[in-house]
Parts: sequence; C-alpha cells; structure tokens
Amino acid sequence: MNPYLEAIPKLLGWDEFFANLRSLPPIPYDLERMSASDRRMQLAALTGFFYPMKYMYVIYDMLHRAITTTYSTKTTLDSIRQINALHQGSQTGHFQHRIYSISADSSSILGVPGIGKTSTVKRCLDLLPQVIEHTEYNGEPFYTKQISHLMVECPSDCSVKALVFNIAMAIDRAIGSEYFDRMAKIRSMSASVLANQIKIICMNHHVGLIVIDEIQNAVTTAERNHQMKPLIRFLVELTNDTNTSVCFVGTPIAEDLFCSQEHLKRRTRGLRLLPLKPGGAYREFLSTLWVYQYTAHNIELADSLANRLYDYSAGIPAYIVKLFMEAQAQAIMDGSERINAGILKQTVERLAIRVPKVFSGGTYISDFTVSENPVDFPVESHSERPVCPQEVSEEKVVAPRPYAVPRGRRRVVRESADLIELFKKAKAADEMVKAIERLELREDGA
Repeated sequence: MNPYLEAIPKLLGWDEFFANLRSLPPIPYDLERMSASDRRMQLAALTGFFYPMKYMYVIYDMLHRAITTTYSTKTTLDSIRQINALHQGSQTGHFQHRIYSISADSSSILGVPGIGKTSTVKRCLDLLPQVIEHTEYNGEPFYTKQISHLMVECPSDCSVKALVFNIAMAIDRAIGSEYFDRMAKIRSMSASVLANQIKIICMNHHVGLIVIDEIQNAVTTAERNHQMKPLIRFLVELTNDTNTSVCFVGTPIAEDLFCSQEHLKRRTRGLRLLPLKPGGAYREFLSTLWVYQYTAHNIELADSLANRLYDYSAGIPAYIVKLFMEAQAQAIMDGSERINAGILKQTVERLAIRVPKVFSGGTYISDFTVSENPVDFPVESHSERPVCPQEVSEEKVVAPRPYAVPRGRRRVVRESADLIELFKKAKAADEMVKAIERLELREDGA
C-alpha cells in the first residue's frame, strides 16, 4: 500500500512525449501583407520555439524515475517515523541522521550553456502534476497534499539559509502556504534549525524530487568565500534524512565541485551534455526552424548556409535560434529582405558571439537514441531458484581473453633430446624411460 507512488502518472512514450513538449508558434496568415516593422515584431514569437530532441526524453525518464524511487522506498509508516525523528531532533538539538532513511536518488545534469537544460527540465516536470491532493485511499479518509517535485535556484551567496528560503518559497508557490513568511519573521533562527525545519516540511508534504538549478553558483562563490561545504552538507543531509531525491543542474564548472570530494562523486553522476553535431539531428532541428522566415524573400536551406550557421553557433541550439532571429531583423532593416552568408557574418560581429570550437567530457545531444516505436520483447524464462555465482563452475565463468599482442615470455626453441620436450611427447612413464635409454641420457645407477 503506497498512495504516493500510485498517484504518480506512468511514463509517457516517445510519441506522446514529443507531442506534449513540442512548441511551434503559428505563422501569421497575413504575413505577406505585413509591413517591415510588423514583421520584425513577429520575430519575438521565435522565443517560444521548442523542438524536442531525443536527449530530452532521457532527461524526462531520469526525473520520472527519481520521483518514483523516492516514493517506492517510502511507505506512510516510514514517513511518520522520519518526521518524528526530525521533530525530536529539533527539540533536543541532537539530530539522528539516517535512522529511518533509505538511500534516495541523486544525480546531475551538466551541459554547455545554451543547449536547453533548464527549459527541458521545466517542460519535463510540467508533464507531471506538481501537487496531488489526497482525500481518501482504499475507501478510508486520507487527507494530505503531495508535492511531486520542486525546482529552486542555487543561491548566489552559497548560504544554507538562502537555499532553505528558496525551497520554502517554492513550496508556498505550489500549495499556497506561508512557510517563507514564518521563517523570515524569526531572524534569530540559526541555519541548522532552519535546515531541520525545511526537512520536516518536505516530509509533511511528501516532496518527491528537488531540482537545484544553477549549481555552478556554489563553485564560483565557494572560491571567494569558502562557503561550499555547509551548503553541500545540507543537501546531503536533506537527501539522507528525508529520502527526497535531488538533481543538480548547471554548467560543466560544477564538475570540479562534484569531483573534489569522494562522497559527492557517486551522488552527482549523471548526464554531461555537449552541443549538436553537424549531422542529421542538427539538420532536422534547423529545417524545422527554417520555416519561420519573416523576410520578404524565403531562402532555401542550402548546405553552405547550414554549415556557416553551424560554424557560428557551434551547434548550440540557443545560439542557432538567436542568430536566425537577428539575421532576419538585420535583413529586414537594411532592405535586402533575405538571409545570406553576409547577413549571418554581420549578425555574429554585432552580437559579439564567440563560442568555443572544441568540447570534451560529455555526450553530444545528437548522439542519444530513443526507440520511437518500442516493441515488447518477451522476457527469457529463468529457473525457479536463481543460481548464485558461487554455484557456477569455473569452466563456465572463465573465458579466454584475446590479446592483439601475445603476452608473456617468448617460447624457447628446445632440442628434441631436451627432457622437457620428451616429457611433453611421452604418453606414459614407460615411453619416457625408453626415450631416455634410446638417447643414452640415463645415468649409471638409475
């Protein structure tokens, strides 16, 4: 019996996910009759352009599993025990960490700025109900408000109090409570007490996932004020004490923070995203965007223009859309009314766009694969009792390891009268003795 887990909708398939996430603004029907200034104003509609890519479904799947992991390891009785333990700790000052907690899911999504991390996470979370109001379960009264997810920004000053206030404000926006106002009035409350209060609030409302955006703020501030450890300690305790999953979102700068401490490495593994490659996924994205030409002359998407735009944007979707918008604005203003290589170059120079040409340490967002038409394959049958690894014979588990270059010492070429060679060729002891006598190798007295 788990009302929190049962209330979470099932994972969407790719087709349904694509349809729900896609945002293609409509093109005005009277675009041809619009003036130049009106067409420039229409370019603002491209800020709402959002074309789903397969890496986004991987993020959606990861966030959905994080939420279900929180609820699948927590029953109603477990929640009551955890709340009691935290409340007793707030009264006595002796916090008993991880007495009733089970390991929650924690991960991270780091990527180059402009590839759509934050917007993707927000849109994926929007596919799930944030607040679920329970009134009954199995025919019995059951009144509670369940918050499936929260998204907060890492404070710029890297303080525990600021992050606690951000979480409290996110809860207030979700359910209309006044936790932030109550906490803000008690200024004498220490950071540790505030941290314990927000843990109890998260438990009371059964928060399934907290997404910490802009986690790189913790790195930049920590280098100045050396305040990184309290914030990270609070996040670790929040995960352990409340069994709430946490996902960190930010730029690759945060990787230095995650790798600086051993206990953070396993908690912060996740996606490391790089821009689009100049291949099929890039052309599909650009072809969808290319329809939105507000200039008087529509230009066909030639390979030369696609390659030029990729060189200027490095395959970062935000830069692609920005260059496409501003190049059209420039073309409309100068009267050329068409997109060409010269307009693109002028736009790059005026916007002072300088993007890196080389990236490392991640997966290109065009390299993700998702089955668009999944097939239900039957699961292979197994024996009733699983076989332990110790029960498998050594002959079955040991496999020869092929090497490109033979290893070990080189084989020594021995004479036919060598005792080792005779021993290898002999099938029995009698044959060995006869061979020794034939070669007159037998010593006297033998």
